[in-house]
Amino acid sequence: MSWFYKNVARPVLFSQDSEAIHNRTLTALAGVSRCPLLCRVMEGLADVPDLPVTVAGLHFQNPLGLAAGMDKQAVAVPAWKAMGFGFSELGGVTWHGQTGNPQPRMFRAVAEDALINRMGFNNGGAPALALRLADWRKRGLWPAHPVGVNLGKSKITPLADAPGDYASSFNALRDLADFFVVNVSSPNTPNLRQLQDKAALDEILAALQELNSTARRPIWVKVAPDLSFDALDEILELAGPRNLAGVVATNTTITRPETRDPVAAQIYRETGGLSGAPLARRSTEVIRHLYRQSRGTLPIIGVGGIFTAADAWEKVTAGASLVQIYSGLVYEGPGIVRSIVEGLRDRLGGGPWADAVGSER
Repeated sequence: MSWFYKNVARPVLFSQDSEAIHNRTLTALAGVSRCPLLCRVMEGLADVPDLPVTVAGLHFQNPLGLAAGMDKQAVAVPAWKAMGFGFSELGGVTWHGQTGNPQPRMFRAVAEDALINRMGFNNGGAPALALRLADWRKRGLWPAHPVGVNLGKSKITPLADAPGDYASSFNALRDLADFFVVNVSSPNTPNLRQLQDKAALDEILAALQELNSTARRPIWVKVAPDLSFDALDEILELAGPRNLAGVVATNTTITRPETRDPVAAQIYRETGGLSGAPLARRSTEVIRHLYRQSRGTLPIIGVGGIFTAADAWEKVTAGASLVQIYSGLVYEGPGIVRSIVEGLRDRLGGGPWADAVGSER
C-alpha cells in the first residue's frame, strides 16, 4: 500500500492545490464513514495489530493517534478508526464559526517532508460540531476508540474574554467527546500564543474545570515548540492545581530550518506554522524536558515529524505515552498507521508499554 501511495497516488495528489486535495480526500472519507461495510473493508485492508495502552483513564487499542487539523469538522469520524488509528483528535474548533485566513493557506515543501499552514481555525463553530458528533452517535457509527476535540479561541473574541470562549465550546461538547485539548499554541490566530502565559492559561483551565466537575473529561494542553524551557515549566506548575490530564507536545513552529532546496526555500517564506520532518528534533526535545521536569508523572502526547516507527519510538523513549501524526499521513499515506504500530510492537518486544515510556539512556 505504501509503495502504491508514494509512487502512484501521491504524485497525482501533490499535483493539485494542498487544501483542495485535503478537502476532496475528506469528502471521500466522509462517504466511507457513512457506510459500515466500507469501514469494515477499510479496516481489513489496514490490518493494524493491537498494542493496547491505557492513559489518563482511557483505553487505546494502540498508541498512535490522528492529530488535530486533519478533520476539523468531524466529517469522517468512523474512518479514522477503520484506518487503524488508536485514537483521533478532531478540530480545532472555536465557539464562533469562522472562515479562517485567506487562501492559499496550506503549502508543501516536498523535498523537506514538511508542510506550512496558516488555516486560522476555519470551522463551523462548536454548536455545529456538537450536532455532527451527536449525529454520529445517533446513527450508531461512533468509533470504538477515544475521540478528542481540540479547542481554540475564536478570532473575534478578545484575549481577556478567552476563558469564556473556551468554556462555551467545552460546555457544548463535553458530553460528546472522550477528551479535550486546549489549544493556546497555534501561530495562526493573532496573539493566541499569549494565552500560554501561566496566568492567562490558569484562567482558561479554571473555567473549563468548573464545568468539568460532572463530566470529568481528561483535559490536555497543547504547547508550542517555540516556548523556552522556563515557560514550559510554568505550564507544568498548573498541572496539579488544574487537574491536567497531560500535555500535547508540540504544535507547529514559526521557525524555519536552513535548506539548500530552492523550492523549499521559497515555501519557507510563507507565514504560518511549519510541521513535518523539520519539527521532529525540537518536539522531541520538548517531550524530553516535560517528562524529566514532571518526573514522568504527567502523560505526554508526542507529535511532530513522525514518519516511521523509529521516529515514534524516539518520542516514546523520550517520554511520550501516546503519539500522533499529521504530516506523516500526508506524505506516507494510510499504510503509515500499520507500519508504525507494527514497528512499535516489535521494539517493545512483548514488555510493558510503561517500561518503554521515558526509557532512553
